[in-house]
Amino acid sequence: MKGVPVPRARASPRRHIWTLVVLIFIAITGLWIYMYPPQDYTYPVRDWYPVRDWFPAEPARELTDEETATRVVFRQILSTPPFPSRNPKIAFMFLTPGNLPFEKLWELFFKGHEGRYNIYVHASREKPEHVSPVFVGRDIHSDKVGWGMISMVDAERRLLAKALEDTDNQHFVLLSDSCVPLHNFDYVYDFLMGSRHSFLDCFDDPGPHGVFRYSKHMLPEVRETEFRKGSQPGMEEGRNCYADEHYLPTLFHMMDPAGIANWSVTYVDWSEGKWHPRSFRAKDVTYELLKNMTSVDISYHVTSDEKKELLQRPCLWNGLKRPCYLFARKFYPEASNNLMNLFSNYTIF
Repeated sequence: MKGVPVPRARASPRRHIWTLVVLIFIAITGLWIYMYPPQDYTYPVRDWYPVRDWFPAEPARELTDEETATRVVFRQILSTPPFPSRNPKIAFMFLTPGNLPFEKLWELFFKGHEGRYNIYVHASREKPEHVSPVFVGRDIHSDKVGWGMISMVDAERRLLAKALEDTDNQHFVLLSDSCVPLHNFDYVYDFLMGSRHSFLDCFDDPGPHGVFRYSKHMLPEVRETEFRKGSQPGMEEGRNCYADEHYLPTLFHMMDPAGIANWSVTYVDWSEGKWHPRSFRAKDVTYELLKNMTSVDISYHVTSDEKKELLQRPCLWNGLKRPCYLFARKFYPEASNNLMNLFSNYTIF
């Protein structure tokens, strides 16, 4: 005879419930640790990342419609292949309060190169009276600009927006009314068109003239680790906010850090340590001065913290060491005649 199996005792419903609760608690705890590990935990190198990294960081505030649109535009621009222009041009964008004192000098620079450049003039205080036909009809819609204020950035954006309307413009040179060329047009054109980078002064300054100017109000667009600066003014008479000094360096560092050379092609002398660079008068303008400017091949920065660390790097053009500067500032209008007389000599290279 076969034995009759003894019926097994059945677990109570209450025990099942507690078992399920424990399992759910363990799962939630494990998922929480996985998604939010301790601050000193470092993930191993691998081709996948925690679930929380699949989503953008939670912003400190809700983005405005304009900020959201800007993000979309930049992502589209960076993901769009370069437009192959049959007639590539350089856009020369002049930001000036009024008249351009060196129009005749620039006319010499542009002469014979029609069709290879475009000129855009943003005059912030009064409509300029042009003395050179090269600049006639080149004015764009302008608005008032306050030195060092965000309105300076607005003017730069206005110039760029206008220049971007012409798809033949491949490089964009931002100039002031005190800027002059250091080389002839062919040299400048070949230098810019042949480069794989954009030339923008950009470095990380840990001192009061750099990261100390960062504000939490810049979140969520700009984090402190992304904040950069360009030119080198010090602080004087309470001046501490130079919007245009940080806007473009920070923007390009965030959007395309590998695409910028981190040095500018415009010579500026900050050796006096003031909030404005050295300005050159007529008596200062000599052949030796201009040739010295064109021979510099090292880019220098000095941090504004207590260390006053000198940062220097060679000016590399597609990996080759080259002189840094194509243009220079600041020159007083009185220097115009000297510059005109010396132009054919110091721009032969």
